[in-house]
Amino acid sequence: MGRVSDNWERLVRATLRREQLRNAGQGHERTSSGIAGAVPPSLGRETNIDAILQAADEVEAEDQNVARILCEQAFGMAQNLDPNSDGRGVLQFKTGLQSIIKQKLAKRDGTQIDRSRDVERLWNFYLSYKRRHRVDDIQREEQKWRETGTFSANLGEMELRSLKMKKVFATLRALVEVMEALSKDADSDVGLQIREELRRIKRSDGTLSGELMPYNIVPLEAPSLTNAIGVFPEVKGAISAIRYTEHFPQLPANLEISGQRDVDMFDLLEYVFGFQKIDEKAVTEVFLKVLDNYIKWCKYLRIRLAWNSIEATNRDRKLFLVSLYFLIWGEAANVRFLPECICYIFHHMARELDAILDHGEANHAASCITADGSVSFLEQIICPIYETMAKEAAQNNNGKAAHSAWRNYDDFNEFFWSPACFELSWPMKRVSSFLLAPKGRKRTGKTTFVEHRTFLHLYRSFHRLWIFLALMFQALTIIAFNHGNIDLDTFKIILSIGPTFAIMNFAESCLDVLLMFGAYATARGMAISRLVIRFFWCGFSSVFVTYVYLKLLQERKNPNSDSFYFRIYIIVLGVYAALRLVLAMLLKFPSCHALSEMSDQSFFQFFKWIYQERYYVGRGLFESTSDYFRYVGYWLVIFACKFTFAYFLQIRPLVKPTNIIVDLPSLTYSWHDLISKNNNNLLTLASIWAPVIAIYLMDILIWYTILSAIVGGVKGARARLGEIRSIEMVHKRFESFPAAFVKNLVSPMMKRMPFNTQSAQVSQDMDKKTQAAIFSPFWNEIIKSLREEDYISNREMDLLSIPSNTGSLRLVQWPLFLLSSKILLAIDLALDCKDSQKELWSRIRRDEYMAYAVQECYYSVEKILHSLVDGEGSLWVERIFREINNSILENSLFTILDPQKLPMVLQRLTALTGLLIRNETTDLAIGAAKSVREIYEVVTHDLVISNLREQLDTWNILARARYEGRLFSRIEWPKDPEIKEQVKRLHLFLTVKDSAANIPKNLEARRRLQFFTNSLFMDMPSAKPVCEMMPFSVFTPYYSETVLYSSTDLRSENEDGISTLFYLQKIFPDEWENFLERIGRLGSNEDADLQESSSDLLELRFWASYRGQTLARTVRGMMYYRRALMLQSYLESRSFGDDNNSLSNFPTTQGFELSREARAQVDLKFTYVVSCQIYGQQKQKKAQEAADIALLLQRNEALRVAFIHVEDSGATDGKTTKEHYSKLVKADGNGKDQEVYSIKLPGDPKLGEGKPENQNHAIIFTRGEAIQTIDMNQDNYLEEAMKMRNLLEEFRGNHGLRHPTILGVREHVFTGSVSSLAWFMSNQETSFVTLGQRVLASPLKVRMHYGHPDVFDRIFHISRGGISKASRVINISEDIYAGFNSTLRQGNITHHEYIQVGKGRDVGLNQIALFEGKVAGGNGEQVLSRDVYRLGQLFDFFRMLSFFFTTVGYYVCTMMTVITVYIFLYGRVYLAFSGLDEGIEKFAKLTGNTALSAALNAQFLVQIGVFTAVPMIVGFILESGLLKAVFSFITMQLQLCSVFFTFSLGTRTHYFGRTILHGGAKYRATGRGFVVRHIKFAENYRLYSRSHFVKALEVALLLIVYIAYGQTGGGAVSFVLLTLSSWFLVISWLFAPYIFNPSGFEWQKTVEDFDDWTSWLLYKGGVGVKGDNSWESWWEEEQTHIQTLRGRILETILSLRFIMFQYGIVYKLHLTGKDTSLAIYGFSWVVLVGIVMIFKLFSFSPKKSSNIQLVVRFSQGVFSLGLVAALCLVVAFTDLSIVDLFASILAFIPTGWMILSLAIAWKRVVRSLGLWDSVREFARMYDAGMGMIIFAPIAVLSWFPFISTFQSRLLFNQAFSRGLEISIILAGNKANVQA
Repeated sequence: MGRVSDNWERLVRATLRREQLRNAGQGHERTSSGIAGAVPPSLGRETNIDAILQAADEVEAEDQNVARILCEQAFGMAQNLDPNSDGRGVLQFKTGLQSIIKQKLAKRDGTQIDRSRDVERLWNFYLSYKRRHRVDDIQREEQKWRETGTFSANLGEMELRSLKMKKVFATLRALVEVMEALSKDADSDVGLQIREELRRIKRSDGTLSGELMPYNIVPLEAPSLTNAIGVFPEVKGAISAIRYTEHFPQLPANLEISGQRDVDMFDLLEYVFGFQKIDEKAVTEVFLKVLDNYIKWCKYLRIRLAWNSIEATNRDRKLFLVSLYFLIWGEAANVRFLPECICYIFHHMARELDAILDHGEANHAASCITADGSVSFLEQIICPIYETMAKEAAQNNNGKAAHSAWRNYDDFNEFFWSPACFELSWPMKRVSSFLLAPKGRKRTGKTTFVEHRTFLHLYRSFHRLWIFLALMFQALTIIAFNHGNIDLDTFKIILSIGPTFAIMNFAESCLDVLLMFGAYATARGMAISRLVIRFFWCGFSSVFVTYVYLKLLQERKNPNSDSFYFRIYIIVLGVYAALRLVLAMLLKFPSCHALSEMSDQSFFQFFKWIYQERYYVGRGLFESTSDYFRYVGYWLVIFACKFTFAYFLQIRPLVKPTNIIVDLPSLTYSWHDLISKNNNNLLTLASIWAPVIAIYLMDILIWYTILSAIVGGVKGARARLGEIRSIEMVHKRFESFPAAFVKNLVSPMMKRMPFNTQSAQVSQDMDKKTQAAIFSPFWNEIIKSLREEDYISNREMDLLSIPSNTGSLRLVQWPLFLLSSKILLAIDLALDCKDSQKELWSRIRRDEYMAYAVQECYYSVEKILHSLVDGEGSLWVERIFREINNSILENSLFTILDPQKLPMVLQRLTALTGLLIRNETTDLAIGAAKSVREIYEVVTHDLVISNLREQLDTWNILARARYEGRLFSRIEWPKDPEIKEQVKRLHLFLTVKDSAANIPKNLEARRRLQFFTNSLFMDMPSAKPVCEMMPFSVFTPYYSETVLYSSTDLRSENEDGISTLFYLQKIFPDEWENFLERIGRLGSNEDADLQESSSDLLELRFWASYRGQTLARTVRGMMYYRRALMLQSYLESRSFGDDNNSLSNFPTTQGFELSREARAQVDLKFTYVVSCQIYGQQKQKKAQEAADIALLLQRNEALRVAFIHVEDSGATDGKTTKEHYSKLVKADGNGKDQEVYSIKLPGDPKLGEGKPENQNHAIIFTRGEAIQTIDMNQDNYLEEAMKMRNLLEEFRGNHGLRHPTILGVREHVFTGSVSSLAWFMSNQETSFVTLGQRVLASPLKVRMHYGHPDVFDRIFHISRGGISKASRVINISEDIYAGFNSTLRQGNITHHEYIQVGKGRDVGLNQIALFEGKVAGGNGEQVLSRDVYRLGQLFDFFRMLSFFFTTVGYYVCTMMTVITVYIFLYGRVYLAFSGLDEGIEKFAKLTGNTALSAALNAQFLVQIGVFTAVPMIVGFILESGLLKAVFSFITMQLQLCSVFFTFSLGTRTHYFGRTILHGGAKYRATGRGFVVRHIKFAENYRLYSRSHFVKALEVALLLIVYIAYGQTGGGAVSFVLLTLSSWFLVISWLFAPYIFNPSGFEWQKTVEDFDDWTSWLLYKGGVGVKGDNSWESWWEEEQTHIQTLRGRILETILSLRFIMFQYGIVYKLHLTGKDTSLAIYGFSWVVLVGIVMIFKLFSFSPKKSSNIQLVVRFSQGVFSLGLVAALCLVVAFTDLSIVDLFASILAFIPTGWMILSLAIAWKRVVRSLGLWDSVREFARMYDAGMGMIIFAPIAVLSWFPFISTFQSRLLFNQAFSRGLEISIILAGNKANVQA
């Protein structure tokens, strides 16, 4: 039977391979052969024409008449569907089909066919076809198998039958459909028979129905022969549970039930409420989990549940309610983002259902009855809500309108957080304010929160942090100014923190009132009352406390006072502090929280309500006491470090200089002073203190980073990360892998091994062997997957594979890469050995794998020789080995053997095994017998000593056989699989001479094996059997990214002549060679041969795509889950129940992918849905992406694709409306898309952000209890997929107070292997997703959802709004809101690092900048969001700190780092311009003081990314070792990573700040290509001009002014030390895009770049001209972010800072001398106006007035001469110097930029004045000037060839270190490509 099964599997594989090759590369769907090949999509969607024509193809050879009948019916259907042939390709199809009917089928022998007998012919053929294919017999056998459940026993037969029968059933289905159509007009007996047959099929023919009716996983409509899923008990139980019983309400008799199934609960729900029909829906047992949110909602609103009590609700009612909830959710479309709205709908519909169940008769629900009397949940319930939301979404002006101007999803949902929502009534009143559509200014206001665009949200949301920092700064400063003495007097001054606290608290309550504008009309009365009460209470308390404190100060000055106010103040402060402390304890401290919940005292509840707003979400945000103390301890350590540093290095050093400056006499100002008189030099003090305060506010992030690195490193070490960090460690510890694998990754079902009952003496060895036998199939599949991915070669696969260990050999057989060359080394030891056997064995055992090799080789030789010979030869073998064994036991081996002869024996054995590994022939048999005789001769006459030799020679039996020529005359050729495996293995033992220490060679293969083997020793939950594991789905949103590289994509060359394929061949040379070896093309003419073979060409496309960030790579990776689960299920379900205690019966993995049972089991547990939003449109356009997606569907049977289908419906009022459907498809047997589900939507689903809307429409097609979200730039690995069962068990684990709701998963960034930028980004990202998130999850308990590949508790999240938020712009970073939402709704988010998923990242600087801009913009929007506000308010203080500094606070501190530079430089420039620095220098040596140095050093370290690198370095140390970490850090510095980090700092600051000021956050497509290409100068300028270049030049200008006019008492060294970070920032921001630009300093490229830039700069814009082509268009686009009056005012305020330059410089000119009158400054403006007029004259274009060209040119010439002469005269006869001229330029440039900025801000006013053209020309001049400043150094450096070489090395060090041919890629000449 085994041989038959093997042959069957080989046959199936060969068939599948031929099918794959035959259909390879054909693009879209697998095109049907013959006349069915060209059915237009418009016809194929509506009918089964293609199936009918396919059947015609199948039966044409048997009966041409039947084929003709089918074709004619197909033609008739096409004609009825599209009579005018309007559809695309319909006319051609009809013409072709008609031609075929006429020419080939309708005429035979010149006679006309009689069509009157067509029905009879079809009927007869149908009957004969059924008989010929034994359809009825198969149905009976199927029923028998189904009843007994014996699928495994008939596996091979049924699999083979399933392949054949699908085509038979498809043909039968087509015949039945045509017969049904023709029989309608037939009145004969045949017609009656046909109609009777049709009734029989519909009634009972499950096989025919089940095979052909579309289904997703479980064929519910009818049973299926080819799907074993129906026999599983959980499926039977689910179907039984929803079956309709007698005590349910009676359904109408005429209700039609689709398919061959019984009536179920869903039929009642469909009839009552009009839900759309869904064929499959899993009904969960966990009633409370599904309806948990609804129960909490009812409790919050204090309303009764829809049922009386849990105990009184029977099982059927619970199932009805759960089913109702899922049906509401499934059809809710965009309303799914409103979880409490769904609760409201469910509440009322559940009551209606309850009444119907009690009534006993099914009736339509009143709420869902339409105008025409039908029933539709979608139309009556969902559509009104959707239409209102759509109209509100239209108000957002595509994301440009203010958030406060329209209601988003959260506003709609939060309407249902108040009992007032019941005013909406049921059925819903269309006149309700909730459903009120906005009309002009009339609109419904916001509900509980208004997202006003302002930085003030940072203070409002996190006011406790700012108050705490302010109070600590105030206290430390007071202590410092009192010289560290804390006495009563000092204490009284410190008590000034009381008024500070009260006033800052009052400021927060003012913001509450201010920022709620826009919601007062619609907000809850209680919420407004709280705002008012808090406002007056905080106002009163701040006034009262301030008054009392002022009295206290007066009292302090009076030495005879009785301290009355001091006592009052202490009492008030004490009572208030105690009250706050008690409330904080009760609300935030874990142990006290239950007490606060139980207390019903109205007094207490009032104060609790005042202290903390009560929302539906955010209640119970506390953790266990142990977790609480852990994160409190963490922050106390940070505070100790921060405030020690602040006191001793920031505050105290400034005390003395401050006192001196305050006490200074009146100083002389060098300009006209307006505001600094008689204020104790306040601005001077501000200039000195401001940078220190700025660093004080942000340096807490530095201490957080350092401590998180330490804690994360320690936690990682405790988790055993990095124990195996090299391939050498894999070699050394391989022996322990099987036990660890069995312990963690093998389910108890597999551990119940029958061979654990061995005798005691061998039990330990057999345990090891059993573990190795269990481990080997999994390990070998991993190695096989590495080979399939081309990371290893065939030879490496052989060396890495582990034997099955199921044979009779008593010891464990290890992979050959551990044992290779060990035998030869052991022989050398034996030859050199002069000692005893014991000493030799002791030396061999020092290398444990050498000992294994020697033992295995010895036992293998014995077993192989025994199997080869019989008779006397067998006796000789037995005697020799008996003698050797006895001598080994007696420790006397060297007394019977001569070790010097061992090489001769080895030589003969090698020759023998070399023959035996080949297939048997007569010549080989003779040669093998000869080899055995030679072994006999060598052993007998050379190896053994003389005494034994004489005994063997005189052995009578042997001597007689030798004399007669029978001894070894023939041998038994190995046929047993075990012996064959041992022969092959022994031959490799003896022939592999080189060490396998560097196996595998590929770095990625090494990394994966290292991580996998390391993870085996990490703590993880035990694996459940596949049948008991938690079912889960994987979910990937996709839009229009690359699916699969086409041949054109791979071979098309860039401007340098480099193709993608050539690039990949050079970057991955070993993988390319392995690929060629795999397809059998190694050493051939690669390119030509690949072009000739379509199958190889397809393999090439996949090979390249698997190395990019493509959907194909993601799909392959995620389908590894299925493969891993199938392997696990297959091994669990086979042979383990056998009572035979032999390892030989251990199951093999052969054929596991073809096992019906394993496939069916896995289909129950795993689903993969890719949401390809526009797949329908792509198919209509015949886009390449659609073709490639279809190809992925064909290659992955478990893959499902969801998409939005749009079709035109009937015209209403002369307008054609569009209907939207959410569809799910899979590939059918013919490789075509088979529609599984189609859900009608209320309208266009894209109301908000694209990605979350895409996720939302398709999430209804996911299944199971968990869902893993995967982006389409991710990858997965088979070895990691094997751990998914363990990860899912974490949902049931103990992780604090609550079970996890999101499981965080470690990521590996796979794009960091070539360029330095990719490496920096990879290291930065890896550090965050490992060490960073490790600390966030524990101890800080603030890990959110930062993207993918996190695993969600599906039930928890779908009942609470989904896995992301989708409101336009505010939720641009949609992923993190899932974490916010989960945390606010009492979820728990954990992080796990024993499993990893691959992830791609951006690899070029422009891609990285766009990505960081997107993330920074998203964080800017988060600042405004209600989620961040609520978390900031409702977390306890320490958890709030963790949350702030790991989300928006990180970007705030990043921005503060840059702002510090501005504060410092503007302060210094103020001192220089005003002349105060010179005056102060006389009295106090201030420059270079300790505080300023400490502040600027901290700022510089943050700026260059040192603190970003700290977690990186710790991660390196942990996972790679100390030396490698140090080497990596030094390498990064040499590759200018500090320049990169400084540049990234500017990117984040710009986009974060601009988003909060003006908005404009948007999804930025970064592109995920990997070909190295040169970016043109103009492209870089466009991207970075406003974000980096302008700011860098401003800082440079400040530095130049500081050099020119500042007073540096410490000289040049002091100046350099103070301004080093600023200069570094300027250089990084100006030149990083060109330093990191491939070929950025190549002369030819530089020349081309200059030409391109000047062309772009001078090209006029116009309608339709893009910014990429014209400076004018780009300049206009750059201004679009300024949309509102508030934005214009802010821009005006910020721009006014530039006025300082002109004001300061004019008083420093030699011309003005000591004059400080205001007239001097006024005169400078006159000069400026004159310069502008002169510029206008010279820029006047004569083309505009052709009549006066001569006059204009003459005037320009005269003015030029006059201007030069005037300047010369002024310089000669006045005090104006040449230096003054340059200083004037320095003064007027910033002023000009200020004027430009103001003109842009007030564009409409300027345009109305007719000055816009002049402004544009000024702006062009500025951009030209900035461009030239940047371009000049690049041009100069490009003259030197070595600069370009150095840059290449700097950019591509990783590639150079791997020996890759980067120079060829960068050179980019065609000759190299061809070579």
